[in-house]
Amino acid sequence: MNHPPLSGSRLVWITLALSMAVFMQVLDTTIANVALPTISGNLGAATSQGTWVITSFGVANAISIPLTGFLAKRFGEVKLFVAATALFVLTSWLCGMSGSLEMLILFRVLQGAVAGPLIPLSQSLLLACYPPEKKGMALALWSMTVIVAPIFGPILGGVISDNWHWGWIFFINVPVGILAAWIAYRELKDRETDIVRLPIDGVGLALLVVGVGCLQMMLDRGKELDWFNSTEVVVMAVVSAVALTYLVIWELAEKHPVVDLSLFRYRNFTVGTIGISIGYMLYFGTIVLLPLVLQTQMGYTATWAGLAAAPVGILPVLLSPVIGKFAHKVDMRALVTLSFAVFALCFFWRSTFNTDMDLAWVVWPQFVQGIGVACFFMPLTTIILSGLRPDQIAGASSLANFTRILAGSIGASASTTLWDRREAVHHETLTGHVDLFGAASREWFSLLSSFGIGQDKAAALAASQVTRQGYIMASNEIFWGAGILFIALIVLVWFAKPPFRPSGSDGGAH
Repeated sequence: MNHPPLSGSRLVWITLALSMAVFMQVLDTTIANVALPTISGNLGAATSQGTWVITSFGVANAISIPLTGFLAKRFGEVKLFVAATALFVLTSWLCGMSGSLEMLILFRVLQGAVAGPLIPLSQSLLLACYPPEKKGMALALWSMTVIVAPIFGPILGGVISDNWHWGWIFFINVPVGILAAWIAYRELKDRETDIVRLPIDGVGLALLVVGVGCLQMMLDRGKELDWFNSTEVVVMAVVSAVALTYLVIWELAEKHPVVDLSLFRYRNFTVGTIGISIGYMLYFGTIVLLPLVLQTQMGYTATWAGLAAAPVGILPVLLSPVIGKFAHKVDMRALVTLSFAVFALCFFWRSTFNTDMDLAWVVWPQFVQGIGVACFFMPLTTIILSGLRPDQIAGASSLANFTRILAGSIGASASTTLWDRREAVHHETLTGHVDLFGAASREWFSLLSSFGIGQDKAAALAASQVTRQGYIMASNEIFWGAGILFIALIVLVWFAKPPFRPSGSDGGAH
């Protein structure tokens, strides 16, 4: 059905509602991380068990996101969005009221499941509400919320868990979600999309649940279980590989697939999805790794580590509206090239980290990286959706966001695992250079002895310094490697083919 664009206050209100829903959902992917020790202690569980609070949400969310396109056609985008937002509010309240870890994990699974449609539908509904010449601005405003929320999550989670009951991490969603759902229903109830009563692809749905569920659990649990040295990880990997392989074969032949893999026939969708997924994998890996480096090796508190990382959100807030305003005049490939080049520069910059660096050496790369982030989401999303029919937008957005979020999980797991393993290599090398009879070693132990430090304590200090240097060297290698990959991605993006107009920019009918 063809609905005219909105204007004036209605456009402002719907942009606010959709942005609030996205902010709330993205915030919930990171806000609980720093509060895990508090939650686990309050509920009488070990911190290792508490990690299921994060894992359960991620697994359910990863499964439900690809279903969005199918559900949107069956029930309508507006009904699905309003229902998902309302259910997110309910499950958030239930999470905050949980009296045991088992109860919290159950409600986190439900919360992750109902959260899946929020990001893809917010994109498609926003694009449908804006006139053709302002669709770039719509995507810029949308991407701003996706950028800022993960940064504020750990800071807000730390402040709440330090000063109030941990339940408020979830309770804060309640007023935000209610307001977003009410505004969205009020403004969009007369703009429902066409409903197609498609039969349910039961086989595809089962393969999706098993394949994606096992893959996400493997990524979340791999490091804790020492990856493929664990039978559990091996079993999950095999089951996931078999299920996902059969899923691809089944969906390509299915008349009404639960996941529309035919979208990969479009060059721009494929190039944009690969670019945004690999780029986000590298970016999210840093979001996880940088606070670890600062807290475990540099002596930063959780709050200061969060504040040191926060400047990455400053420039996107300022630049996103400007980029959106002039997006129709700029080649999206040029913007993405600028983004990847800035990312590469900042990763190379971080590869010079050392144990004596001050706060400014951490903050400045984060601040400059904001340019890259501002030119990342909106141009790549525009490339992904360009040339697609309006009825394909929800499915394309859900599939692209699924691969992006899954790639983020891979980035987080890979960065922390590589960090530990490269430290072990450097630790062995550095230890081999500690010669007790060498001039440098004698000078070190003599200096410690002059401060009244005994031989055993001096040896322990030397070992801790070797470990610290090993971890810094390992993180520098990861940053350097990520920079190289961003340069390689610049070549990829130029395989996209103009024109880069979001669906409907040519005035075609819905």
